[in-house]
Amino acid sequence: MNVAGIIAEYNPFHRGHAWQIDETRRALGADTAVVCAMSGHWVQRGECAVTDKWTRAAMALGGGADLILELPTPWACASAETFARGGVGVLTATGVVDTLSFGSESGDLDRLRRAADCLDSEDYRTALRSFLDQGLPFAVCRHRAAETLLGAEGAACLENPNDNLGVEYLRALPPEMEALTVRRVGARHDGAPAEGFASASTLRAWLRQGKIARAEGYLTECWQGDIASMEWCERWALARIRTMTLAEAEALPDSGEGLAARLLEAGRQAGSLEEVYDLAKTKRYAHARVRRLTTWAMLGLTAADRSPEVPYLKVLGFTDRGREVLREMGKRASVPVITKPAHAKALPSAGGKLAELEARCTDLYGLCFARPWPGGVEWRTGPVVLSGQKKNGEGTI
Repeated sequence: MNVAGIIAEYNPFHRGHAWQIDETRRALGADTAVVCAMSGHWVQRGECAVTDKWTRAAMALGGGADLILELPTPWACASAETFARGGVGVLTATGVVDTLSFGSESGDLDRLRRAADCLDSEDYRTALRSFLDQGLPFAVCRHRAAETLLGAEGAACLENPNDNLGVEYLRALPPEMEALTVRRVGARHDGAPAEGFASASTLRAWLRQGKIARAEGYLTECWQGDIASMEWCERWALARIRTMTLAEAEALPDSGEGLAARLLEAGRQAGSLEEVYDLAKTKRYAHARVRRLTTWAMLGLTAADRSPEVPYLKVLGFTDRGREVLREMGKRASVPVITKPAHAKALPSAGGKLAELEARCTDLYGLCFARPWPGGVEWRTGPVVLSGQKKNGEGTI
């Protein structure tokens, strides 16, 4: 059996995601099993997912995926490089995934590989340092350094969000894993709906505005689950930032170059999270970096909470074919595979610490709803099982 891996947020799962899964099977064979490393409750944009991870896992299983594994928060709520490294780490640790499939604007795997090789070269690092010394934003320096070596056409892929993420996947990919890229169709990232597809950001906005029926036209099934929003946890977030010490802020990831102090000052002045982001960001500190830093502060996480490798694989959901993949993972996975909440409680060392951290992140995610969740949900909720195309409800809250 071929086993393809996909790294995603499915926030929410929509027609474009189903298209990627279908195209992956068209390329690799109809019997290919699809294993997804999916973000949990906190995502790369530095905010809460639109609904809980078990509901999103169920939507992905209904849309063609076979096995959903959690990408833990320390990697999910992070820069593109760290997000990619964590996702590839999850898929590699299964011991069964032989091909990574990812979406891209260009659909040109050779061009993306050349960009990845460039970013790993010593010539690139030398060029990057010369631009950083000019005080320019990192993203600008990165692109200009690559352009110096690849030319404008060769570096153009770094300007596209999915191409850019694909380059980071390729940089993290182990030699034994193949790569496949599926060209993105329809709506662009954060763009307006097109060709029957809508971007995840557009769908999140509609869902949070109560335009459920409009969003459902671009989803693969009727909407399920409550809708989470940062607006419900805003006061808690501001309280956390205003009570942090500088030492605590400096322990956050990517908080160097004076950004930690700037975040605390913004928190004292701001009356909303959006004001925090606007006050803290500068030409050098991107909006996304400030959002992630704020979320890490809210969750009480530090740079030390991200271990060198993902220490376990937590199963969020599976189909009958996914169950077969799990059996093979039981023989070949390089880290423990968690299929029951009790398994997570029994993890030793780094795995146990991360499991406790994820439980706390879930408890805090429960505050992002109009009616907050009770605590302890992480320890009471098992994987969603889709058997015979019917969800058994095991993973519902």
